[in-house]
Amino acid sequence: MLSLILAALFWVVLHLGVAGPLRPALVGRLGENGYRGLFSALSAVGLVWLILAYRDAPYEPLWTPAPFWVSAVLVFLGFVLLAYSLGPSNPTQVGAERMGSELPVHGITRITRHPMLWAFALWAAAHLAVNGHWAGLLLFGAVLVTALNGMVSIDRKRAARLGPAWDAFARRTSRLPFAAVLAGRGELKLGELALWRLGLGIVLFVAALWLHGFL
Repeated sequence: MLSLILAALFWVVLHLGVAGPLRPALVGRLGENGYRGLFSALSAVGLVWLILAYRDAPYEPLWTPAPFWVSAVLVFLGFVLLAYSLGPSNPTQVGAERMGSELPVHGITRITRHPMLWAFALWAAAHLAVNGHWAGLLLFGAVLVTALNGMVSIDRKRAARLGPAWDAFARRTSRLPFAAVLAGRGELKLGELALWRLGLGIVLFVAALWLHGFL
């Protein structure tokens, strides 16, 4: 359990510290590509550490696990969001700093501008719900905290880098799914959501369900 606690702390500090307040200094010293390489390597180390520590952690129950269907629904929605997040036109993805002076609001960004991070957050919340023990709280809680914080962190970085273009984009979109649409700041256009991406999300969900026992 101590190893899992340390792994969870490493993961959270890496994403809240190294990807947050420490990022400008590291980019200044290493360059953008050097920083991304270092962060990716440390993230890979942290992820492997989390997995191995979780595998060996003792079972210490905390609450009664939720029914399976709760996690199934959340994970299904997560895979659909993940499939739609992989498009090239989302300004919150890596590389958005190379976009022009006008950021597109299209497809999934009309629902949320952070579809990938919501996919991770829903996956973590689903597994928290059905794993009512300390090890689950540490692993999935660490992922959930960093996914939710990542939305705020990315918004702050994009606002500083892209200025007015980001401000205009942010006004028409939202972190919370459908919030901009319900507030009247955005417009939902279901025709922009390619059906093949929905199909991809379904395939990924079925594959994960089938492989889950082995994994």
